[in-house]
Amino acid sequence: MKCPFCGSLDTQVIDSRVNEAGDAIRRRRRCTACDKRFTTRETAELRPPQIVKTNGTREDFSEIKLLEGFRRALHKRPVSTELVDAAVDRIRQRLLTLGEREVPAREVGEMVMSELKKLDKVAYIRFASVYRSFQDVEDFRDVIRDIDQ
Repeated sequence: MKCPFCGSLDTQVIDSRVNEAGDAIRRRRRCTACDKRFTTRETAELRPPQIVKTNGTREDFSEIKLLEGFRRALHKRPVSTELVDAAVDRIRQRLLTLGEREVPAREVGEMVMSELKKLDKVAYIRFASVYRSFQDVEDFRDVIRDIDQ
């Protein structure tokens, strides 16, 4: 680790401690050249997969875009922000645990529908109608039958 004071690459770890959550390590270091001390933190770097859209283009996973989809579906519905945030976190966590570099947008859409089905049936139907491009009333009936089962 390069010393932030003198730029020397020769530094020693004096002390290492794991934080309370267990997901980061704090290290105290000492530069052997200038004898100054500094702290570094080490955490795991987890990158969500890229999303492959139906037209073949790829884009980075966006939690903001996911939240916007939930917000639109849940417009004027009695669902708390905490529940929506928890649903978004579950989707993000699922994407990370897949271990894939790329995930089809369809798969993410299905995850959103699954979460909406648990949160609010009306929002689920709203999202499904746009997501699955409903063409007529029969498409709505099919989804409503699916909810009742």
